[in-house]
Amino acid sequence: MTASSVAVARRLDRLAARFVQPAGRAGTAAGSQWTRRLYPGFGTSSPRRAHSLCCALLVALGCTTAPPSGDGPPPGPARTRVILFVWDGLRPDSISTDDTPNLVRLRDEGVSFDDQHATWPTFTMTNAASFATGGYPGTSGLSGNSVWVHGPTDAGHSGSGAPVDLAQPIFTEDYGVIDTLDRFYGGRLLDVGTLFEAAQDAGLSTAAVGKVGAAYLQDRRRGGWILEERLAWPATLVDALRDAGLALPRFAPLAYGKRVDTSSLDPTKPGQVVTVADGASGDPTRGLRSPNAANNAYLMSAFTQVLLPGLRPQLAVVWLRNPDTTEHAYGPGSAAYRDALRSQDQLLGQLRAAVERLGLSATTDVLVVSDHGHSSVSGPLDLFPLRGLADGGVTGEEPGGFSVSGEVRTADLINRADAGLHAFDDLGCVFSPVLSGITASGVPVYPGLLCGEKPGTTQVPPVPAALGPSDVVVVPNGGSDSLYVPSHDSHVVQTLVRLLQSREEFGPIFVARRYGPLPGTLPLDVVHMEMRSGDRTPDLLVSFAWDAEATVLGMPGTEFSSTPGARGMHGSFSPRDVQTTLVAAGPHFRRGFHDTLPSGNVDVAPTMSRLLGLRLPAADGRVLEEALVTGPSLGAFVEETLLTTSTSADGLRMQLPTSPDGRAVDPSATRYRVEMQSKTLRWGGRSATYVDWARAVRY
Repeated sequence: MTASSVAVARRLDRLAARFVQPAGRAGTAAGSQWTRRLYPGFGTSSPRRAHSLCCALLVALGCTTAPPSGDGPPPGPARTRVILFVWDGLRPDSISTDDTPNLVRLRDEGVSFDDQHATWPTFTMTNAASFATGGYPGTSGLSGNSVWVHGPTDAGHSGSGAPVDLAQPIFTEDYGVIDTLDRFYGGRLLDVGTLFEAAQDAGLSTAAVGKVGAAYLQDRRRGGWILEERLAWPATLVDALRDAGLALPRFAPLAYGKRVDTSSLDPTKPGQVVTVADGASGDPTRGLRSPNAANNAYLMSAFTQVLLPGLRPQLAVVWLRNPDTTEHAYGPGSAAYRDALRSQDQLLGQLRAAVERLGLSATTDVLVVSDHGHSSVSGPLDLFPLRGLADGGVTGEEPGGFSVSGEVRTADLINRADAGLHAFDDLGCVFSPVLSGITASGVPVYPGLLCGEKPGTTQVPPVPAALGPSDVVVVPNGGSDSLYVPSHDSHVVQTLVRLLQSREEFGPIFVARRYGPLPGTLPLDVVHMEMRSGDRTPDLLVSFAWDAEATVLGMPGTEFSSTPGARGMHGSFSPRDVQTTLVAAGPHFRRGFHDTLPSGNVDVAPTMSRLLGLRLPAADGRVLEEALVTGPSLGAFVEETLLTTSTSADGLRMQLPTSPDGRAVDPSATRYRVEMQSKTLRWGGRSATYVDWARAVRY
């Protein structure tokens, strides 16, 4: 053993001795209080959870005993280990021998899932909930990166110590926000049990590592070992990281009530994004490296040097933010994007080398998955031609150049429509002179304004304390927006729907069941978005318009977006966002196998639960049996493709994205409908349905 792994084992040994100290000896009360704080439910009526903690503490010392008998799920195979490595935002068409040779090698050794689907809306946290539960949003209860719950203004604190205001739309990629929302929902932020809970109940050790929020959601009960960009948990992991010579994430001490030392190293801090001269959007001509490579390298090093050799987790999720955050900054196809791919692939090589070095290859299944695809932010290229960038500024039209459009502010467009509606979004004053649109004639779509003394392009007030009958709360999420009508007034909803149908920035619209069928919409039910708790379900969910073939920087796929300053985005119902990556290799998977059947991110947790011998009864997804060594052949499945079409909305005045005030119109179209393509798989009396895409058709 290395010196660092010996130190880790000693730390665990000391904690284990404290944990198993006989009753009545000095320190028992303190130890019991500590373990209850570390592991909610310990010392009460849950022997299975108590055993899970004991195994987590002693796994480095060889704890492999079975959990106590009971009515829970059966224990998994004693030696099986499953590692899920999430490449955030990886498009399947970006896998190549040039940029991702280690991923190509893993794919060739194992299974390539050639028709893998994200959960829609195609956001990180929506899919993080799917990986955690095997459920769609209607089952998991989480619908996007940002949500609105109409809660208290002083509900808690984020992982960086900032106050959490639930009266406004709130961004959930933060462990403190997740904890706050979980308290608000009485411990039911996720409406069903999770894979990590099932594993811990069965006495398996677990580790969640990586991106803030997404990694933490896998184990929000803190039943295992957690290292993410703002948190290291429990305290013994903090000690183990220090013993291994690794710095702590800057905000990690806040989880223990300690002051943050701002002078200390911050290994998870991202690098600076190089922007155009106005400072509002990334400059792909000068930003040539991924700003997240060092952050991701630290997290993988901690996993391979401390967690994997010292703790030997039987279930691990490693979620790293490349290439996604680099795509947001500079766009898919940029030089920085390719750098992100290469650096991420090197970390996959590091992970596989560690598994091999530790002698775990024969018992370890490794799955690489992406939570969603990615598109370039851009409006139609005939209205907003690509332009050059030079010296930090925008130049003339340039085929093969850079996008200067695509940014949309839904609340602003609603307020400008003069339809009697009042929209709020809490984005404040937004300054985005390039991506808010430069037309073919060189005229900015938004000429600009002053928000006090601050320059801006648009301004919308925050959500007020008291909401009226015609008020609308917009939750900007990127490629899709959620809209809430607190009054649930059906006339307001109908007005809102027709307004969105009339603006060509918006794509397919889905409406809550409480309003019945509305012309030109589909119900949220058909995309598994109608939630068990009605107040969580948005009144409307709209994907922005997309073009799967329009090309920017050599990568097909564009969409409008509501996130300020982003050159790349996801969340829409474009196939470029829906199509994701899944590759799996290990002792339980076929070798050199292409799975051509449709599959989805909701299937990942059920499949991992099968590998570990667990049960996940509330999951919507299926076990990907055909990819397993002992599974059925592809011929045992029947696949059907279906096109679903809404009714038509008629008599509309289609307004072009070159005119926020609606003066420029498209005279060729007055009608709107939604089309959605899905695939249904049938086998052995069961079925599963996957949505490929949904679009708006104006004619």
